[in-house]
Amino acid sequence: MNPFTIILIVIVALFAGMEGILDEWQFHQPIVACTLIGIVSGHPTEGILLGGSLQMLALGWANIGAAVAPDAALASVASAIIMVLALDGGTTDTTTAISTSIALAVPLSVAGLFLTMICRTLAIPIVHAMDAAAEKGNFAAIDRLQIAAILMQGVRIAIPAAALCFISPELVTNALNSMPAWLSGGMAVGGGMVAAVGYAMVVNMMATNEVWPFFVLGFVLAALSQLTLIALGAIGISLALIYLGLKDLAKQGGGAGGGSGDPLGNILDDYE
Repeated sequence: MNPFTIILIVIVALFAGMEGILDEWQFHQPIVACTLIGIVSGHPTEGILLGGSLQMLALGWANIGAAVAPDAALASVASAIIMVLALDGGTTDTTTAISTSIALAVPLSVAGLFLTMICRTLAIPIVHAMDAAAEKGNFAAIDRLQIAAILMQGVRIAIPAAALCFISPELVTNALNSMPAWLSGGMAVGGGMVAAVGYAMVVNMMATNEVWPFFVLGFVLAALSQLTLIALGAIGISLALIYLGLKDLAKQGGGAGGGSGDPLGNILDDYE
């Protein structure tokens, strides 16, 4: 990689690390981080493909209470860099490069979780320093400490990203080419299952009597190759408007029958 590309990748990694805490502009989401790295490295199409696949997995990641989800930022940035190195090394099998990057995303996310735990631990004395500054009314010091704490989260992604950029592309390509067929094939299958597993996790969290019919309709409609994404989006909007209209009618009717207040839910409850 040339120095300018490395600088741009490090900047993307820095913002992705900070957004993993801020959640303001969503730079840490795979579809955003992988696409940006693909653009700055000259592989926008591959970056979108990788980001879209990883995004389906990250949909099921969420911080619940004290449990911290796997780090999507490091998984996105590091896997995208590995993919770019493989492509720059001269590999002609784009599918293998993307599948291998997807397979590496999960262990990378666990490594990122370890790094963010270290940063959160280091942030404890920063919080105490902010408390001391607040007692003195030193708001400028509070701002500086806040910026330092957020930058620390960005640096935890930027440093590994910069280190990966200095790996020889030929080394990554040779490693991919030396993999036996059963391993590369297994990674391709595993990469294809990532989207299904991620969507299953989302369904498991969202599934209720009211939304199951929409899930079924979505899977059936997605199997129709004649329907474009625009058509599927229009159908989804129409179903959402119908759902909201029925829900308003149920509220106006006072929710008679002691059901959930949703007509679809009440109909399904009758069959239970």
